[in-house]
Amino acid sequence: MKSVRSADGTRIHCEESGAGTPVVFVHEYGGSCRSFDLQVAAFRQRFRCVAFNARGYPPSAIPPTVDSYSQDHAVADIAAVMDGLGLDRVHLVGVSMGAASTLQYSLREPARVVSATLVGIGSGSDDPSTFRANAEANAKLLESRGMAALLAQMSESPTRRRLKDKNPPEFRRFSEQMLAMSPLGHGNTSRGVQGRRPTLYVHEKRLAALRVPVLVVVGDEDEPCRKPSEFLERVLPDARLRVFPQTGHCVNLENPEEFNSLCLAFLDETAVARA
Repeated sequence: MKSVRSADGTRIHCEESGAGTPVVFVHEYGGSCRSFDLQVAAFRQRFRCVAFNARGYPPSAIPPTVDSYSQDHAVADIAAVMDGLGLDRVHLVGVSMGAASTLQYSLREPARVVSATLVGIGSGSDDPSTFRANAEANAKLLESRGMAALLAQMSESPTRRRLKDKNPPEFRRFSEQMLAMSPLGHGNTSRGVQGRRPTLYVHEKRLAALRVPVLVVVGDEDEPCRKPSEFLERVLPDARLRVFPQTGHCVNLENPEEFNSLCLAFLDETAVARA
């Protein structure tokens, strides 16, 4: 376990294992670095695996004001992890909120990204006003009732019910992780990162110029992410899309073996192509 300092001084908790080309995992709103334990176990024999907790997610620091949370801050935190651990070029694997910041980092620093895997990306792109309203509602729920109330609400979401059905042990771990999180950190993340994030579609011109291999992964039941994922496949110059059947938002937890196999094959392919 290590910690690094982001550009504004915020302490970011990170963990690493294995050796080889680095793979940096970037977690979702409902997750943490623990969300990638099944991936790290499969990847670390061949890759240097790095996972970290976003700001606001203990044991990373929890800045008290919402102005310290944004997609720009999230991108800066990826840079801080890479610089703090001396990582020059990496494979990036991001899920949901982490996929959004992974994509933005790739757009800003493409020379440092060997490949990017984007899982469950694009929530809110097709209905941004409702997404922003939900982000504010989640923050208020956290202020009034805490993490248990948010967990109960997320667990009944149509995009998350599959995890409970398909992988009960991972659903229990997901629940335990959520309950250990900070209402303040999650609330600020909801308002500052989720609620202020622009839609994917506003980046179309920048995306069309990105020369990084991209794997886009989405569950067929993850309705808010289907169209944005298809948009990325059309617009990105070097992208391929994989849709997992009977799968919701948590693809890497619902289908860990299939996801790991797909992702490892993609990493091998891109390493050969860019050697």
